[in-house]
Amino acid sequence: MIYLNVRHTVADYSKWRVAFDADETARRAAGATGVQQVYRDLDNPGAITVIIEWDDAEKALKFGQDPRFAEVTKKAGVIGAPEVHLLNRA
Repeated sequence: MIYLNVRHTVADYSKWRVAFDADETARRAAGATGVQQVYRDLDNPGAITVIIEWDDAEKALKFGQDPRFAEVTKKAGVIGAPEVHLLNRA
């Protein structure tokens, strides 16, 4: 499995969470398995880390670089550009 790690800061967590949850169908259609974890920093609750499991690294990377992803995150209230990294389990 491949893990897409996305880190960004949001203006309003509640607004962002609604948008994130609503995008589940698009993530699955792009190849995500549906397994995901969402974390908030203790010191800065607007700093969000999302880890999404994928079956294919190319699909995960393509999703993270898709202009649609940037548009969705912007509408969700993400401040600045998200950091996107691909991971595999060590």
